[in-house]
Amino acid sequence: MAGEQELLSTEIVNRGIENSGPYAGSLNFSVRVRRGLPDFLNSVNLKYVKLGYSYLLSPVFYFLTAPVLMVIFSAQIGKLFIWQDFCPKCDPIDALFIVGLLSLIIYIYLYLSPRSTYLVDFACYRPPNELKISKDEFIELAKKSGKFNGAAIEFQRRALKNSGIGDETYMPRIVFQPGHKITLKDGREEAAMVMFGAVDDLLAATKIRPKDIKILIVNCGILNTTPSLSSMVINHYKLRHDIQNFNLGGMGCAAGIIAIDLAKDLLNAYPGCYALVVSTEAVSYTWYSGNDMDMLLPNCFFRLGAAAMLLSSCRLDRWRSKYELKTLVRTHKGMDNRSFKSIHLREDAERKQGLSVSKDLVEVGGHALKANITTLGPLVLPVSEQVHFFTNLLFKKKNRPYIPNYKLAFEHVCILATSKKVLDEIQKNLELTEEYMEASKKTLEQFGNTSSSSVWYELAYLETNTRIKRGDRIWQLAFGSGFKCNSVVWKALGNVGKPKRSPWIQDSN
Repeated sequence: MAGEQELLSTEIVNRGIENSGPYAGSLNFSVRVRRGLPDFLNSVNLKYVKLGYSYLLSPVFYFLTAPVLMVIFSAQIGKLFIWQDFCPKCDPIDALFIVGLLSLIIYIYLYLSPRSTYLVDFACYRPPNELKISKDEFIELAKKSGKFNGAAIEFQRRALKNSGIGDETYMPRIVFQPGHKITLKDGREEAAMVMFGAVDDLLAATKIRPKDIKILIVNCGILNTTPSLSSMVINHYKLRHDIQNFNLGGMGCAAGIIAIDLAKDLLNAYPGCYALVVSTEAVSYTWYSGNDMDMLLPNCFFRLGAAAMLLSSCRLDRWRSKYELKTLVRTHKGMDNRSFKSIHLREDAERKQGLSVSKDLVEVGGHALKANITTLGPLVLPVSEQVHFFTNLLFKKKNRPYIPNYKLAFEHVCILATSKKVLDEIQKNLELTEEYMEASKKTLEQFGNTSSSSVWYELAYLETNTRIKRGDRIWQLAFGSGFKCNSVVWKALGNVGKPKRSPWIQDSN
């Protein structure tokens, strides 16, 4: 019971003066109970601490054992040769030592200069001004569409009022058209507009030829067509016939970081090439035209957007790249039924399709976030913070455990711009300052929730305001259905100046 109470917050609500009954003329108050994020400061799950340290120590174990094995192997190979035939004056033991030493040098060189993943550049799509929509216009168009009853309209009005979304976000007007049922053609046209817009800006910025792209990964949660969205990109840009092509669907807002993880692995398998990652969501296909309250929230938050990222594993691309990938941690809570069902696509009683959002979502997301950052900590925190945390854990002090200061691990934070409530809860629990939250809150206000591309709009905001300096570490954090929580950490390879093309610059397109 105590654990459950920690997840609840109370709020006293003044409901005004009673008009009738025995208490007429007196003030009426009620207590509203809400679920919130778990208190990160009260408990630490050792399972995720161990997982983080296993990620940290496994390369060290490999580094210590592999040279010994290589020397032994070299010695055995050396016995097969008659060294006197090559060097009559050489002692066989000296020769074996030389072979082992050379093997060790080669190994250390290869290990100490691993094949890194570089983010050459990225681009975010800014829709045309005619697609801008204010909150009041949203409600008026929803009324005129004739698809919602009074209660549904009022629910969306309240959700928008408290959403943190501004009056200049972007929406496809087709969803408000009276009597119109969203078609596959609508979804494809929207996807083509935002994806090609982002990729065009990226190619223009990097001067990369489409035929130089060896790997393509496209992620979109709801819209999955045949041919796939990735095939649409291949056809539009006439990419090479042997391209490694992947299309990720149904993985929600966290899919963008999953796509980066997949690109990293593929770049290790195909070294020295370019990978193009495109992250988007088809707003017209997430639109719900019914009256079930749990399916109306996505209407209020999702907005048009897409991002395209160019990655490389070629060491020669380091000089022109903006960032280097340092750490990536993925957490999946799908084994828990509440987490699994917290966001799911379903049909209502009238067989109208939409995304259903559970009342447990904030709590579920909090547990996933807690697991993710607990695993991430040993990989990114300074040694002093880890020692402080580990000694506190080792000696099992009776007071609450010491929670490391994650602000020491990053200079910038980009948290998926879901809603004001979620961002406020995360800020409170991680004790982040307004400066750390600025990019996320500004993106929510200007562009709404653009799903998996949201964290890239936030990084674009930091670049446009020239916040990124050489050596800065940027933490991108995203959530998604399943339930997933994913983190990726980038390190700036140089001072990043104001880009010529940016969604934050009105005339950049």
